[in-house]
Amino acid sequence: MKPLTLCILAMVVCIAAVLAGCTSTSGAPASTGAQATGPAGSTAASPQDNLVPSPTDALPSQNMVTVSVGEKDYAGKIPVEFSGGTGQIHVKKIDVTLYRADGGVKTASILPNKGDRVELEGTKQTDRVVVYITFDNGDYKKTNDELRSYRTRG
Repeated sequence: MKPLTLCILAMVVCIAAVLAGCTSTSGAPASTGAQATGPAGSTAASPQDNLVPSPTDALPSQNMVTVSVGEKDYAGKIPVEFSGGTGQIHVKKIDVTLYRADGGVKTASILPNKGDRVELEGTKQTDRVVVYITFDNGDYKKTNDELRSYRTRG
């Protein structure tokens, strides 16, 4: 190549690096003092906000499956069971998230086999259970979003 072409090419690469901001050597970004935001642009949630259920997604008929969130037992454990359905063959992954009343968050996965289950360690207060299913076409759907209260003597 001609020296002039190499010189112009080198200048273009340097200008692109400067415009892209690739010249920083610091390991951590500077803090701006702003709150972290979630995927929908909302501010970071407090533990009490995590205990508010939100709408679930409707499943198309070819992906219809059922995940059952059971009642808490005397120890505060919450059973979550995959009950299968016509769309069971399309299920790749089932993620269960427990938002505890004390602010803790626990996650677990269930295999997509009918009858597979997991028990989550809840509190002796009201906790929230959220179930997301990933399908083979890439869909990621929230199928359950439920509050589970600790049993009290009536």
